[in-house]
Amino acid sequence: MIPEVVQTIPLQYYIYLATALFVIGIVGVLTRRNAIIIFMSVELMLNAVNLLLIAFSVYRSDPNGQVFVFFIMAVAAAEVAIGLALIVVIYRNVRSLDIGLLNKLKW
Repeated sequence: MIPEVVQTIPLQYYIYLATALFVIGIVGVLTRRNAIIIFMSVELMLNAVNLLLIAFSVYRSDPNGQVFVFFIMAVAAAEVAIGLALIVVIYRNVRSLDIGLLNKLKW
């Protein structure tokens, strides 16, 4: 039932939505100074790519894209665990999440 629902929406709409999400992620990475906001922006970009992979996979009736998304989600889960651990360590050392203050961590 799900592939029929996905195919009723034109593929261009998925491309537009994924492009908008990806651009929002890029703007968040380039303009924000908070480490958590940057981290969430990177995750938003990953989700935009996953959305496109799923849409193309359903439209082509090829499950390879969906399998690839599964592996991307597994890597993203590991990235979240390691990234949040790094953010906690940086906060303990600098007492701020502003990436401009990370030069204090230099030797």
